[in-house]
Amino acid sequence: MTQEIEVLTFDLQDETFALEASIVREIMDMPIVTIVPTASKLVGGVINFRGKVIPLANLHIAFGMEAGPPTIDSRTVVIELDIDGVASFIGLRTDKVNEVTTLDLSRSEPPPSVGMRWRSEYVKCVVKQGGEFIVLPDLRNIFSIHSEKTGGPLKAVA
Repeated sequence: MTQEIEVLTFDLQDETFALEASIVREIMDMPIVTIVPTASKLVGGVINFRGKVIPLANLHIAFGMEAGPPTIDSRTVVIELDIDGVASFIGLRTDKVNEVTTLDLSRSEPPPSVGMRWRSEYVKCVVKQGGEFIVLPDLRNIFSIHSEKTGGPLKAVA
């Protein structure tokens, strides 16, 4: 039995990741970022999204990747995610947005427990499609663990 979901795929360095399309609100060119000096590296700044100040998360940090400067292909994907019972808009910095596609979750596997450079609790699953592996990050876990480490929920500074 197939369990298909529609996803938006994007790249972080040489890895392909996917977000459930239902949480994606907008794909933007890289906006002007206001750095928040006391913020964590994961959410080091805020951006203006339709007149609201929202946090900009850099998933490179969560996955232990070098976060180089934005390029001509870099985009911000704005998502809406329920965090601790509150619907929150969050910008995600990507190196490149690829496409909206369908993934068959019946072909997914849990993240390997050995040999991965990422924290396994940050990965929902890995799906093999067309000869490549696509990683579905567990954003709720990433931001919940971030909230625990920073002592508060993921919120933008207004």
